[in-house]
Amino acid sequence: MFGIIRPCRCRLPKGLAKEWLGHLCGLCLALRGQGGQVARAATNHDGLLISVLYDAQAARAEGRSGGGWRTAGPCPLRRMRRAEVAYGEGAQLAAVVSLLLASAKIRDHVADGDGALARPVLAAPARRVAGGWEAAGERGGAGLGFDTGVLVEAVERQREVEALAGPGTSVLAVTEPTELATAAAFAHTARLAGRPGNEAALAEAGRLFGRVAHLLDAVQDAVEDRRTGAWNPITATETEPARVRQLCDDATRGVALALADAEFTDDRLVRVLLVGELERAVRRTFAHAGGEFGPPPPAFTPLGQGPEGEQEEEHKQKGGCDCSGCGSCDGCCNCCECCECCDCSC
Repeated sequence: MFGIIRPCRCRLPKGLAKEWLGHLCGLCLALRGQGGQVARAATNHDGLLISVLYDAQAARAEGRSGGGWRTAGPCPLRRMRRAEVAYGEGAQLAAVVSLLLASAKIRDHVADGDGALARPVLAAPARRVAGGWEAAGERGGAGLGFDTGVLVEAVERQREVEALAGPGTSVLAVTEPTELATAAAFAHTARLAGRPGNEAALAEAGRLFGRVAHLLDAVQDAVEDRRTGAWNPITATETEPARVRQLCDDATRGVALALADAEFTDDRLVRVLLVGELERAVRRTFAHAGGEFGPPPPAFTPLGQGPEGEQEEEHKQKGGCDCSGCGSCDGCCNCCECCECCDCSC
């Protein structure tokens, strides 16, 4: 799994953990439906946000959001148990976006000759996989009325922007293509859910989320990129680490403000993931980066994570988050990888 939004179950109270896992499994199954079994490798924690946003806006039906839920069959990652998973247009859009971005990432790795893909015998099949995923994503997008050309164009422009960037270039010029792509995907959830009034707010939330995701990826890779000589937007533009942190903090606040302008049927999971967990992702990334990015900031107070005290009470019930329930993560959410309230090694 990859992505910056990786919540621990102890921070998803009152049924939200089950709902989050339902969106993750729904994305995985939608990827299989659109691109075959191999496409399930494109499952990622950030892609499911598209499904979550759609579901949060859709009209309720039978106690569930209108996006649609169904019972999925046994899966090894769920210990061969059945589960309620999201399906329908939200999960399909999430799969489209995930396929197109994964395809672009594979092509970039092949072009850069990264690792084993530097060998022609492996590069050729990787290109075929990327081409198949891109075609599947375009077909899926057409069925949803989503212009996948926006994402494809953003990927192409990204290469051009990076080629022109240098000392003195604003790092935001480098993140712009990513911002536009995520803005388009977030906004389309409003159209699918029949909430046109939410498009502007969700486009802004998506734009700023894309900025944070791009910058955090650069922070995570900065040390290794410097060692290998790989291109990195922070190094290439000579942006000060303090400036990068400021941009991330400002963007997370902007996401919260944008979401406040949208209308949801049930925004609990949206706010936990796109407000509280996004802030936590920034804090975690800079803390782990260390070095020039400095020590972690002092206190961390998540914004908008439901009723006051809800998260604190959940932690108390788990004895300070001893992660004794990590076995219930079903082997697919790497719960303790991001757990900041304990030092467990499970």
